[in-house]
Amino acid sequence: MIQASDLPSSWLPFLHAEFKKKYMIDLGDFLAHEKKNGKIIYPKIENIFEAFFLSSFENTKVVIIGQDPYHGEGQAHGISFSVNKGVTLPPSLVNIFKELKSDLGLLPPPHGNLSSWANQGVLLLNSVLTVEKDKAASHQKKGWEFFTDRAIEVLNEKKEHLVFLLWGGHAEKKGLIIDQKRHLVLKAPHPSPLSSYRGFFGCKHFSKTNDYLVAHDFNPIDWKIE
Repeated sequence: MIQASDLPSSWLPFLHAEFKKKYMIDLGDFLAHEKKNGKIIYPKIENIFEAFFLSSFENTKVVIIGQDPYHGEGQAHGISFSVNKGVTLPPSLVNIFKELKSDLGLLPPPHGNLSSWANQGVLLLNSVLTVEKDKAASHQKKGWEFFTDRAIEVLNEKKEHLVFLLWGGHAEKKGLIIDQKRHLVLKAPHPSPLSSYRGFFGCKHFSKTNDYLVAHDFNPIDWKIE
């Protein structure tokens, strides 16, 4: 159900070996078994690695780490925190847009599709890349964490002056391997309604990201979503 050829060519040299490892073979067997038994899995199969397609290895300069795909119908499309156009904004994304307005004065967009960020080199990477419909966290500890750890490890080792946005305890743990002498790591509470008022609001991560990128001769991210 998942294989190395599903990845875009820019990431393949760094991640193809993972598909031969036992954890990835077991993960593929698990997903195939779930599908055979009529389970609905999000996102669609063709969108599981969407984050890597939209943000090539060469272009990646910012990483935003999420946890699981949204588990509601029509929400998940392969990039963290984002939803397809026409889908009601999840509370966390509403709060992200509130901080964007506070930080940069950008009005909330009419939709929640963050592909325009990804196309500029923002890797919107969930720790776990699939989920069963209506069952949050149902595919945790099935193997995806090893794969996305490796992706972060490769970026940490092979790139310079990346910005990692770690929102919440889960993302912070995921980012422990990042060399903070080579990259900028910005931490804040998760943007969910339960924790956003504990420091996500006012973190100014969007402007801080662009300040760092410009200081290291990268183009800033245009955070505005049309």
